[in-house]
Parts: sequence; structure tokens; C-alpha cells
Amino acid sequence: MPHVDEHNVLHILGRKILPGEKARINFNTAKLYTNTAVEVPVIIQRAKRKGPTVLITAGIHGDEINGVEIVRQVIANGFNKPRRGTIICLPVINVFGFLNLSRQFPDGRDLNRMFPGTKRGSLASRLAHQFSEEILPLADYCLDFHTGGASRFNAAQIRITANNPQLDKLAAIFNAPFTIYSKTLKNSYRAICEKKNIPILLFEGGKSLDKNRDITRYGLEGVKRILNHLDMLSHKFSIQMLNEYTIFISKTKWMRAKYSGLFHAEIQNGTYVEKGQLIAYITDAYGSLQHKVRASNDGYIINVNQSPVVYQGDAIFHISTEIK
Repeated sequence: MPHVDEHNVLHILGRKILPGEKARINFNTAKLYTNTAVEVPVIIQRAKRKGPTVLITAGIHGDEINGVEIVRQVIANGFNKPRRGTIICLPVINVFGFLNLSRQFPDGRDLNRMFPGTKRGSLASRLAHQFSEEILPLADYCLDFHTGGASRFNAAQIRITANNPQLDKLAAIFNAPFTIYSKTLKNSYRAICEKKNIPILLFEGGKSLDKNRDITRYGLEGVKRILNHLDMLSHKFSIQMLNEYTIFISKTKWMRAKYSGLFHAEIQNGTYVEKGQLIAYITDAYGSLQHKVRASNDGYIINVNQSPVVYQGDAIFHISTEIK
């Protein structure tokens, strides 16, 4: 099992990493059917001073490129070189999906529904088990980066479990535009963190198969603020507040298309709208039909479907219904 011994030596994946050292370890999971090894790089940076261990992850879904880009920039900019403690980065957990730009594993499973996994289960289950046993127990805090699915673009947001003052405080420090209280899905990464009593902030921003500079900036600045709060961020880096405060949202709903057709959103993501406000049109392709979409209630729009074509019943807007 991974651990830090009485001499502050970190033991992980069969390696010993001393205080002040850095390492890149290949987390070997399985081989492709061509017999080519598939390895998940684990980037570790340790300070000489003792301190907490922060685990920063992305790419649980292989098509969520913006999360990968955030963690990549954390490393490229040196934010992961701590003043104290240890920072462990896994920019791409689901390398199998990333190779195919697919959300799922080659076995068709969603890795974020497979935790804590099993030693002799499916491919996704085996990776989840190895991660849960060989890496996660070291973490004192977890930051996990995701995007919206398909063409649904998430405003930058943190998702946390309700009724947890520690997570409330960390989310306020991260300072994404929105913090959403959401239920923890069974067998998810968040679920196994909660079971192990490890605080986790799940960041959502942007959409799959896309990179967005604004979303990336919100993610990077949030990481810096968390590390600064833990006295881990180097003093050479400045901290920016991209918005005044995070808005805590306790309940949300999806607005769905009442008609099929071409979709024309009329408001920006993150906007506060009033009930009855015109927020989109759905038209046919022939210039004869035009249906107005009006806000179902007062609230913040936190996700907009950016697909040019929608079908009746498709989710088109995610809107807050109750603010803390």
C-alpha cells in the first residue's frame, strides 16, 4: 500500500520518493490488443518541508480535453512544485478513452461508475481498483477536472456534497463562478473519496472534445487559490480573483426542447434570467417555423446546449431553481 513513512519518504507504485524529489512514474494498467503497453503517467513533486498531499486528476472520461489541458498547464507552469508537502498529477487517467477521444473505456464502461473497482473485473474496473489502492490513499485533498458531455457547455462550476462545511470553504476558496450541491453518484470517484474521508472538489467546465481559454483560466486560478490556502503555492505566483464570489446553487433543473429543429440560443452561459424571458429559438430548416423558448423560472443558466440541431426532449438549458 502507498504511504509516507516516519522519515517522510513517499512509497508509491513500487518507488521511494524522498522529500524534495520529483518523479514521473508510469502507472501500468494493461496492453492494447496489439500487445502495446498503455501507461498512465503519474507526475509527482515533493517539497522538503512536510505538508499535505494534493491529488490533481483529469481525463477520467477520455473526451474531456479541457480538464486535461488544465492539469497540463498546472504542470507546465510549475504550479505543481509545492513549498511544502506533495502534489501528484494525473492529467489523463483514462488513456484508453483519450487515445480514441471517447468517453468510455474500450470495454464500453464509464470509468467514473466503476470505483473502487475489483482486481479481477473488467478493464475499467481493474484500473479503478489499482488507482483506489495504489494512489488515492496518499491524498489529503483531491481536485478532479471534467467537462460537459457532447455539445452541452458547462459554465465553470464546482460540484460538492451538501452539508459539508469543509467543502463549502474549499469551494469558496476555489472561487469558480458557481458551486453546485449535487448528489454523489454510486461507484464514482467522488463516492470513493467520500468513503475514504478525502475532501474532493469536482470541477466542470466547457464541453467534450473542446478547449476553451476562459474555462482553462478558471480552473488554473482555482488550483492556485487552493494551493495557496494550503501554503503550498510558490510565492512567485500571483493569485487572481476572476469573479467576486462563487454562487452556491442548491437545486437545478433541465429545460428540454419542445420541438425538433435548428437551435438558436439567445443568451450567454452563466447569465441570470427571469421567468418568461426569451432565451432561444427553435426553427425548421425551411424558414417557415419559429418557436420561442422562454425561461421556465428565475435563475442562472449554467449549461447551454451548443448543438446546432436538437430533437424534441433534448436538454437545451440547465438552470438553477434554488440558491443558497
